[in-house]
Amino acid sequence: MWYEISEDFVIFRIKAQPASSKNEIAGIYGDSLKVKIKAPAVEGAANKELVKFFSKFFKLSKSDIMILSGKNGKQKRVKVLYNQKVDMFIKNIIKEGKDAGKSI
Repeated sequence: MWYEISEDFVIFRIKAQPASSKNEIAGIYGDSLKVKIKAPAVEGAANKELVKFFSKFFKLSKSDIMILSGKNGKQKRVKVLYNQKVDMFIKNIIKEGKDAGKSI
């Protein structure tokens, strides 16, 4: 499963694709959520960009988003504060499937 919901947060399994043309959620990739990130995977730039992207996308503070594992790889586990925007996103991507690409 590409997400786990707790009372006040959700953990997303992410397949990051750094050095992309734009920041966007590309859909489900196996058991992960594929996220394209503009920044290259150099000195943590892609991780910072991923947190910034999720912050804007889910209307959260950057401190509400934490990379739990995978800081040095493409497979990551990202903890996000659970709010209405996150809930709607999960429901929409389940409904729409792989064609749920969203960008900022």
